[in-house]
Parts: sequence; structure tokens; C-alpha cells
Amino acid sequence: DEKHLASIEAQLATMWRTLPKTAEGNVERRSLRYLIHRHFSRTSALHIRGFEPSRPADASGWGSADILSQRVPAFVESVLQSKHKLELGFSLNDAAHVVATIEQLIYDFEGSVLEKVYRQQHKPLTRSLSSQGVEQLLESYMVHWLLGDDEEGIRLLLGNRSLIESTVPHWDQVVAFTKGLIRELDYKRRHLPNEALAAASARPGHNALAAKYSFEDVHGLVGGITKSFASFWESECASMKSALVAMDRHSTGRVPLSRFYSSALDTEWRFGESESYLRDLGALDETSWLGKQVIIPNYIQAASNCIISSQHYLVCCANDCEGLLEEIENKVGASTAEPSEILAIAGNMSSQTTLDDDVPPHLEGSLTRQLEQIAMAHGGMVPLHGRLFAQWLHYVFPRECPFPHKTGVAAAVTPYEFGENYVASDDEKKKHASEVNTTDIHTALGKEELQWMSQWS
Repeated sequence: DEKHLASIEAQLATMWRTLPKTAEGNVERRSLRYLIHRHFSRTSALHIRGFEPSRPADASGWGSADILSQRVPAFVESVLQSKHKLELGFSLNDAAHVVATIEQLIYDFEGSVLEKVYRQQHKPLTRSLSSQGVEQLLESYMVHWLLGDDEEGIRLLLGNRSLIESTVPHWDQVVAFTKGLIRELDYKRRHLPNEALAAASARPGHNALAAKYSFEDVHGLVGGITKSFASFWESECASMKSALVAMDRHSTGRVPLSRFYSSALDTEWRFGESESYLRDLGALDETSWLGKQVIIPNYIQAASNCIISSQHYLVCCANDCEGLLEEIENKVGASTAEPSEILAIAGNMSSQTTLDDDVPPHLEGSLTRQLEQIAMAHGGMVPLHGRLFAQWLHYVFPRECPFPHKTGVAAAVTPYEFGENYVASDDEKKKHASEVNTTDIHTALGKEELQWMSQWS
């Protein structure tokens, strides 16, 4: 659909304009992956498997872990791995086609889960359902979607509603969310019939007052769940971040591991990942003389905090750095910029983590020097999409922008994939928590005295 491709191109345009290009005006495979990852992360907080920035790209092939290679190998082989594309690079239209293909594959994947739920409830795919029937279907679908491949867990929860309510956080709100999507569809049918027809959520001659829903209607609702669930879940992410920020007494975007575990023992049920799991996730800074620290934005973005973990994608907390980087991209409009231009833009930005934080960052001193050093290494200009600038952005906005590890250091590993040692034992938590008073001795020290940029590499 050319109209849909044009819409995707429009969404990609700002990022595309600032990516480094080949002589033909195209981008290399690595930049294409980066663009796709950021697009889905920005629009719906989806992390497409195989497109994670931390994943090493196979120099000789597209890769095997992503949804494209697994579901449409012919597309990968004929388009993405063609000699022509590898030599000349990929156009904006190519990027839009990749996005559209992934969207369709995700939609097909959701459809297969939905068909499974129909079969389990003995509902024929050809029969239209009442709103009550759709509500029952979506409740069951959400359990399947939330638990992924855990067939035993799905069976137990669907057999015991009270178990769902005690196991799934805010289950009553999740149910209300799905009912809200049904009401939204009903409203469109009654008051915006042309829009409903264009979206294929109503058919010509359909009686908008008769609340009946085909399989295609329910499939459309399920697609809406994937795209908007991260927004619904954002309050949970914000609550987690605010608890971490309260423990970050030096505004470095880091929480001493001792304090992290101390809060887990006292009040916080959330902060229980083991030290080894935090290390694998790239959420642990072990370079400071203060001791081990949890990096707030890396932890928030880590796979352990993604509410959905499917075979092909994760639904995670929104990346707070995206809005900041987008503002810089919009104002620069190119792949590189002079340090003075970046300093002028960043100097007028604020992270707005809290009302007290609504002040521009302090860029004098080491941050200015680091930016100038990046420029010196690149002919006087700073590449906006290199790891060094991402590092700089992390130190300017340490609570919003994740620290960018070198390729292969961190991994998007879910608790299930990591194994049973993903949770710290009480003994491990107590051992670290016992050092919390030692950590607090340094509260009066300033950032520079803390050597807070010790992780720079």
C-alpha cells in the first residue's frame, strides 16, 4: 500500500536526514538496523528482536535472530542481502518496506495467537461475536500475550481468575484497557463511519448500533493493543523510575547497588535482579571507586522490565532519551554538527524528570572538553549517531539517556532466557545492603570529586 509506505517514510524522515549516507545518498546495513530499532522504540516502545543496538551484526549476513530472517528468509535474501544493496546501500523507500514488512509479520503473529484463543473457547472464526464475547476473548488473549511461551502458566491462570488477579500486576486495569479499545471501536462506527470503513473496522451496510464483531475486527483490536500497551503501562515505568531517582543523590543517573538492594529488602518488590543478571543487561557500572552502581536508564530499558516478551519483540518502557535526541536531530538536520552548535542546543534543553529538574544541564568543564575531543577525532565535527556522542548525551542527561555499551557487552536477555539465577538471593541482597552506610558517607561530594564519568570509554 503506497499510502502506508509514504506515511512510514514521513515518520522516518527526521532520523533519515541525520544518518550518514553513501555517495548514492543511501545508508549502510548497520544504519538501517539502527533506524528500524529506533523507529519501533519511538512509536510503540517495541524492541524488535535481532535489531537491538547491542547485538553484534554478522559481517557476512543479515543475521538469524530477527523476525525477518525467521519468517521471510526469501525477502532477506533477495532484498536485504542482494549484492546490489550491499554495495550501494539502502534507500528511505527500502527502510519503509522493511518497517511495513515487520509490521505485517507482527500482525500475522498476533493473528495466530488470536486464532489459538478462538479455538480454546470453541468459537468459530467465521461467527460474529457480541461485545461480551469479545471481552472474554481479549481477557484470554492478554494472558497468552503476557505469558508468551509459558503454556503451563497460561493453563493455570486461565483456570483460576483469582490467580490472574494476584499474579498479573494491575490486572483490573489491563481488563479496563481492553474494554476501552472495544468502546473506542464502537464510537468510531457510530460517529466516524468513514474513518471506521477506511480502517476496515466496519463494513459497507454495517449497522453501527448492532454491536457485533468479526474475527477481522478483533484482530484489529489486538493490533491496537500491541501499539498502545506501552503507553498504558507507562505509569508503572514512571513509578519505577521515580523510586530510582529518589536514590540517586548525586544526580549521576546511578544508584549504589547497596541502596538498590536495601530498598528491595525494605519496600520495593521490583529491584531484585541478581548482580550477574544486571551485568549481562548492561545496567551495572563497575568502574567507580564508590563501588558498583545501577545505571538508571539502562535498568529502565532492560529486558527484565519489559512487560511483554514474545518470540519476535519485547514491549518495554519508553526510552526517555528519544525525545531529547529527536530535538537535536530536528535542529541540526544533518549527520554531523560543530561542538558549539550542539552545546547551544543542549544548553537550552531540560530533562524534566521531575519539576525540580526542569533546568538546563551544566555543560561547562569536562562535558564541553569531551565533546570537543570527539570533534577533534572526526575532523572538527561531531557525528550524531556514533557511540561517543551517545555516551556524551548519557552524561548530559544521565537519568534519561542509556549508557551505550560497546557491541556485544550487553544483551536483551529476559529473566526466562537468563535462567533461575536472574533473581538475587536474600543473602546477596543483605550482603550488599549492609554497605549502604559506607555509600552514604560520600553524599556531600560533588560530581567532579566523584569522578562520575569513570565509565567513559
